[in-house]
Amino acid sequence: MSSRWLERVRYAADRFRLPFRSRIWRGQVGNWAGAGSGGSIDFQDHRPYVPGDDPRHVDWQAYARSGHYVMKLYREEVSPAVDLVLDGSRSMSYQEEKKTRALELFAFVLESARRSQCAARAWVLDDDGPSPVSPALFFEGRLDPLSLDDLAGTGGRVVLDQVPFRPGSLRVLLTDALFPDPPETLVRRLASGRGQGVVLAPGARSESSPHWVGPLDFEDCESGARRLERIDESRLAEYGARYRSHFALWKAGCRRYGIAFAQIPAEGDLTRALRDRALPEGAVELCR
Repeated sequence: MSSRWLERVRYAADRFRLPFRSRIWRGQVGNWAGAGSGGSIDFQDHRPYVPGDDPRHVDWQAYARSGHYVMKLYREEVSPAVDLVLDGSRSMSYQEEKKTRALELFAFVLESARRSQCAARAWVLDDDGPSPVSPALFFEGRLDPLSLDDLAGTGGRVVLDQVPFRPGSLRVLLTDALFPDPPETLVRRLASGRGQGVVLAPGARSESSPHWVGPLDFEDCESGARRLERIDESRLAEYGARYRSHFALWKAGCRRYGIAFAQIPAEGDLTRALRDRALPEGAVELCR
């Protein structure tokens, strides 16, 4: 892997990270607001004193007012688990720019988790089910073995049932969402078990705004099937309307389950793409 490739990912991770601050987590001791009480500096509530409590947390001002010992409670700080799934569909790698953007996003998620001291797990999903990928491949500069060229494909479908998501984890699905199944089952799985989800969808301009005209020989990149079609302005407009409707369904399905969905263009700078597309959707947040 070239050093410039890594530099682009790390430059983006200097400015953006996964949306940790805006959510409440459960997990190991760490840096982010948890669902319980702990020892951070953020005051949360009071409770009655119980013998054995640390006297340093007694609210002496409340004792002076009431004559009763009460304990200050503080927001627990935890380190959320991050579970990353990369869609192994052949449509993810048929174009060089799109494949590169998919790998940049994969590496960005792992780098963001590492910098926030989160326990990360990753899988590539193909016809054989989820195959684990060690985050160390990226951290040690050895991400080259994660090649999308040799993936078995998914048959045009993505199924998350076999992915061993951890309870309460942040689940990041990296997919172009270009398959006919409705998103409902996928997004429900991302939200199951108190999970919180983010979907990052890399897409090429040739998919969203193609310049097809005349008789064309189309090939299904998943199955290899070919067909001849004549494309005119009306057929092109019909395709554009169906493309927009497809992703509107994805956005609505994700919104229903509180999952952030962001389409990320394959062309251009990674940092700018995250700023313009992922940040407004809550799929990433600014680093402080």
